[in-house]
Amino acid sequence: MFAKDIMTVNVITVDPDAPINEIAKLLIERRISAAPVVDKDNKLIGIVSEGDLVHRIRGDHQGSRSWWLSLIGDPQDEPQEYIRSHGKTAKDVMTKDVATITEFTSVSEIAETLEVQRIKRAPVVDNGKLVGIVSRANIIQALVAQKDAGMPKVLPSDQEIREKLMKEFNTHAWANSATINVVVNEGIVRYWGFVESEEAKDALRLAAENVPGVKDVESNLGISATPTDYI
Repeated sequence: MFAKDIMTVNVITVDPDAPINEIAKLLIERRISAAPVVDKDNKLIGIVSEGDLVHRIRGDHQGSRSWWLSLIGDPQDEPQEYIRSHGKTAKDVMTKDVATITEFTSVSEIAETLEVQRIKRAPVVDNGKLVGIVSRANIIQALVAQKDAGMPKVLPSDQEIREKLMKEFNTHAWANSATINVVVNEGIVRYWGFVESEEAKDALRLAAENVPGVKDVESNLGISATPTDYI
């Protein structure tokens, strides 16, 4: 099983000049913990996480430096650090050195990368352009799909089923592939993520049942909060 079999496509991204308050609002509304930063050609240039925003907020309240740090020198008193702690846009606060993977990076390699790098997700790139993202949740979803101790093998028919479903998602507003993910193993479709209504859940079930080769559908979908729920 590879990244292309479990990754979330149609990733929620932000522009380099996006204000940090808008990014914070986006993370809350979409229930995500980070957003890749891409240029006009969809080339990955960084990522803004909850941690980056917290770092920025703490920077606002640092106050003046201790007199003794001024004498001996503060190793964190660098221009880049000042920009990150006082920046106002994505390009100011984002993490630039992003650990990335390819569509054919194995799930075990992805898990090792997340563990070693101590990160929660890894963007999937093709020639520098963003094509998807794999999070810890995606890996757990793949583990749930396994039948025995080893990682499940994805048959060609499973890949075809997933591709057909992802293509179907792109034609309907109620099937936002940025907030839902699907893992297919031995003909069993498993949905994860959030949708806006019970009707959307039923529609997704029918979409899977109508694909030849699907043996069963398992829904792990939640109902996302409406904007009024945040008031």
